[in-house]
Amino acid sequence: MTAKRILITGASGCIGHYFTEQLIQNTEHELFILVRNPAKLRFDVGARPGIHLLEADLRQIDQFADLLKTINVAILAATSWGGIEEAYEINVTRTLALIRAFDPQVCEQVLYFSTESILDQNNQLLPEAGELGTEYIRTKYACFQELEKLPAGQVPAITAVFPTFVFGGDAAKPYSHLTEGFPEVLRWLGLIRFLTTDASFHFMHGYDIAQVVCHLVDNPDKARLFVAEGTMGAGSQGGAIAKVILGNASMTLDGTIQEVCDYFGKRIYFQFPLKTGLAEFFIKVFRIQVGAWDRFCLRYRHFVHQNPTSPRQFGLSPYAETLTDILKIYRFEKKG
Repeated sequence: MTAKRILITGASGCIGHYFTEQLIQNTEHELFILVRNPAKLRFDVGARPGIHLLEADLRQIDQFADLLKTINVAILAATSWGGIEEAYEINVTRTLALIRAFDPQVCEQVLYFSTESILDQNNQLLPEAGELGTEYIRTKYACFQELEKLPAGQVPAITAVFPTFVFGGDAAKPYSHLTEGFPEVLRWLGLIRFLTTDASFHFMHGYDIAQVVCHLVDNPDKARLFVAEGTMGAGSQGGAIAKVILGNASMTLDGTIQEVCDYFGKRIYFQFPLKTGLAEFFIKVFRIQVGAWDRFCLRYRHFVHQNPTSPRQFGLSPYAETLTDILKIYRFEKKG
């Protein structure tokens, strides 16, 4: 397979470490890694020839204008979590400017990382995400709206990937927020197992996200299938954007509790329904700080989507397809 010139942003994050490492170890592609602080990179940048560090952030991308015109594939995972001015500049303004800087005759695909939080259960934009979301979510929502308006033919083909709940991290990679927080959840398993609620979600491990991303790098035609199947967005002026929801099959929260209890040998004798009103009661009694987006999530509850994509869809072997797989990988211990 012909080696490609790939620009990577966000390599210092949890997911970024996984796909960058796989590209280094499993391909001969020439990698150009835009990173603000190289000290945060835990993979070996000297592992093989063809790995270049561009020490800058998205605000300074103009200095690489000539290089950007030679890029064949871009993987854009860099993000800002807030405050609102910085988040908008990085997540919207600078990201759009970077995409416009590529030569659509040379760059065959931009893989853009968004978040599942901006999509509803039919894979369409969720208005509440743009209105009530955190600064990060609102700016991701705004960016996708602008992406849909980009004129077809004037920018490369865009594949938007939407990670669901992410597990990941190890001694050589940053841990995801979910992985870091999971032990604290397990401390309350003795109480949680007696509660039941109507909610559901998807998850995926960072290694499996990287498997999908790397497969799409080498097979851009596969990404276009997500447009043909209708899982796409199209603006009034722009072309089609492929939407790839990165997640295993959906799980109910009750099923999750049962699976975790089975793993730790904990029996469930009875369960109390956890209603929204009861949750609101605990919020008031314990003076828990809850924002507008958190309250919306309590009511919405089912963060599930149509046609989630995992490595299995491409004939690849998943690294962690079940929650039991996750528990085994991290050897979580139930405390308390």
